[in-house]
Amino acid sequence: MTASSAFTSLLWFIAILAMIPAALWLLKRTPAGGAAAQGSMRTVAVLPLSPSQRIITVEVGRGDARRWLVLGVTAQQITSLHEMAPQEEAAAAAPVSPPFAQLLSRLTGKDGGDAR
Repeated sequence: MTASSAFTSLLWFIAILAMIPAALWLLKRTPAGGAAAQGSMRTVAVLPLSPSQRIITVEVGRGDARRWLVLGVTAQQITSLHEMAPQEEAAAAAPVSPPFAQLLSRLTGKDGGDAR
């Protein structure tokens, strides 16, 4: 192998190594790579039921086509439970009841208050 062919091979090797991250970067930002789907779905609320089960409300679509989907999520499947029109964000941020641990401590009198 001559020096010029070895140098050419080295240049091609470096060029290919440089093209891999560039191709991945471009693919991430093009519609073919899934960039068009960004922003068309967002999580509105999550209610954990157990370590492997939860109820999730997601918003899909844009403009007049926006919908909220209530999904039951387990380790094995995702089930659509309900579909509704988007609600006001203030309604989604309604007051939440105290966590179970706080209720239990109040009932057992551990926090110094009387549970009667």
